[in-house]
Amino acid sequence: MQINKIIKMKDNKYKIIIDDENIITYDNVILDNELLYKKSIDNNLYKKILLDTSYYDIYNKTVKYILKRRRSEKEIRNYLSKFDINNKNIESIISKLKDIRLINDREYCKAYINDKLYLSKEGINKIKEDLINENISIEEIEEELSNIDKFLFNQRLEKLIIKKINSNKKYSNSYLKQKIMSDMIGLGYDKDIILNILESNLSSDNKILENELNKAYDKLKNKYNGYELENKLKQRLVQKGFSVGQINTLLQKKTEE
Repeated sequence: MQINKIIKMKDNKYKIIIDDENIITYDNVILDNELLYKKSIDNNLYKKILLDTSYYDIYNKTVKYILKRRRSEKEIRNYLSKFDINNKNIESIISKLKDIRLINDREYCKAYINDKLYLSKEGINKIKEDLINENISIEEIEEELSNIDKFLFNQRLEKLIIKKINSNKKYSNSYLKQKIMSDMIGLGYDKDIILNILESNLSSDNKILENELNKAYDKLKNKYNGYELENKLKQRLVQKGFSVGQINTLLQKKTEE
């Protein structure tokens, strides 16, 4: 098979004209196979050129995939598994990418923690869980987390909790605690820290209940009276998380006034 011409293109690509066929390949393929010094090739070398070109097609796609955002080694392995490529070539690509530090799980761990600290609402427990799922060692995770000021996480947690409290003032403390605790644990924060912030920022249940009772009473007093009014008030307030005992005590107090 005759090599008629090798033409350099953009992005380290070359066009090889072999007989009447054009092959778009890469500088690595040209150099590895010493094609600049050959006038002709046999069928075995021709097949190798095609295989090498396919290899570098996948390699370059993987580089572009990483450059969009930093990836863990696990992510890259999952990405490579989508291609028609054998394990030997997967390991070869992984090795090349490690050599040029495009795969570095330690750096990935550090970047991931910083991104989550400044660009998300997630807490430390959720971040740990996500990194462990990416096959990052717990030792590396703990070491990188030790470099982070935990006050920043706690400060963000307090802002999230206060926002939740302010947007749910009509509910009882017990209901709010349960809901906020569930939400914040789901985001990866520690139960004890959540509870301390809740205790520091929640108003007294009696004040909330009295406000809600007065609002409900003003809405219902023209429709109901007596026992029926009392039942309707209780239904409304129980739905907001107040106990029957709390409601009865306040209703008794209101009756006596």
